[in-house]
Amino acid sequence: MNGSLPSNMLDIKLKRGSAGLGFNIVGGMDQEYVLNDSGIYVSKIKDDGAAGLDGRLNEGDKILAINGVQLEGLTHKATVDLFRMAGEDVQLLVLKRPPHSNGPLGSGPDPNAPLSALGILVVLAGAAALCAFIYMRQQRRPF
Repeated sequence: MNGSLPSNMLDIKLKRGSAGLGFNIVGGMDQEYVLNDSGIYVSKIKDDGAAGLDGRLNEGDKILAINGVQLEGLTHKATVDLFRMAGEDVQLLVLKRPPHSNGPLGSGPDPNAPLSALGILVVLAGAAALCAFIYMRQQRRPF
């Protein structure tokens, strides 16, 4: 089907319809959607658009190239312009989102990220409870 492409990569050819290609994108060098990844991702598929009717492109898939032009290092606007000038027949090289994933490739907790606000709140609440416990125990001791 895709020649020598890895199993998680797909070559998709779409014919632009009256509603365009029928999907929205996010990402780019200036608008990182995934931490430390400036790639372009599919954010929404329109059911009646070319991509929705074709059925192979899904939300969260990463678009690597348009008509053979690599998207790596492009801004969001440059990518949108490339889509607009791509013509009626558009060939996409796509990295499929893993089937068990809810979000884009590479999404999920970053093990190197600092504590989240909720994590900090839980730690502070625990520390406050410990301080209150120690204070109350000291108040009960006779002199």
